[in-house]
Amino acid sequence: MDHRSPNPASDGSAALYAFWKFSRPHTIIGTTLSVLGIFAIALSLSAAAGANWGAVVNALAACLCGNVYIVGLNQLEDVEIDRINKPHLPLASGEFSRRQGWIIVGLCGGLALALAAGGGPWLLATVGLSLLIGTAYSLPPIRLKRFPVWASLCIFSVRGAIVNLGLFLHFARVLELPGGIPVEVWALTLFILGFTGAIAFCKDIPDLEGDRRYHIRTFALSLGKRPVFRIVLGLISLCYVGMMTAAPLLSQASTGWLWTTHGLALGALWWQQKQVKLDDRKAIAQFYQFIWKLFFLEYLIFPVACWLAQR
Repeated sequence: MDHRSPNPASDGSAALYAFWKFSRPHTIIGTTLSVLGIFAIALSLSAAAGANWGAVVNALAACLCGNVYIVGLNQLEDVEIDRINKPHLPLASGEFSRRQGWIIVGLCGGLALALAAGGGPWLLATVGLSLLIGTAYSLPPIRLKRFPVWASLCIFSVRGAIVNLGLFLHFARVLELPGGIPVEVWALTLFILGFTGAIAFCKDIPDLEGDRRYHIRTFALSLGKRPVFRIVLGLISLCYVGMMTAAPLLSQASTGWLWTTHGLALGALWWQQKQVKLDDRKAIAQFYQFIWKLFFLEYLIFPVACWLAQR
């Protein structure tokens, strides 16, 4: 018998909490920090006396609405899988009905495009491409998440390349920066590409049961948990070592700051991985959230490096 409440989200506070879960908080935090971090880098390179906060708020709102559209669409197509892998999510638990989910996704997608169109061509391109790839990732008949290589490409192309490069070009236009994309932004983009690749590999390790039952092919299923875990550690380590190696070549970022912070983060990664038991689903999920925290941290570390270099 199904003991789930038909629609507990009718209560205001419960609905807000359910929406927060529906938005996948770790992705909301990552999107927020990426927008603010890229803006901070652009501002550090600008001779402008002040920031155009209206443009920042507009870009952040457009990206957050796009974020909810992408993760919400994925949940709408994965209700049965999530009842096994992530039963706390509001569609899987019954806190939201499918109709409510589709309304939220439709409103957020439309609002994201409207806000992006008002922000200019680069913001519209960034949000539009992200929504297009997010739709292809989740929605049949394409549903690229069924194929591990394509699923990974979707995740790190959006988080790694499109968001970083597109948002920088948008803010460079707003701040009237001369020239193209500086080497510092390319370095951050490469770092985030590798890091989101690791996230794409790691996210499926705790979800083997549901993915196996519903024939979602993932690297964790085809290669096994331990090889994929080693790939994750190797990719993230390569990101940190690569940034530390490139630091002296980044004239508009503080070398000492990048060496110190990335060295500490690398040490924290290897200390944390010692605590992980691969047969413990909860421990793997906690490690996955720890990787997201390191991802968040980079959007604080790198802008500070750029500001320190301007002093």
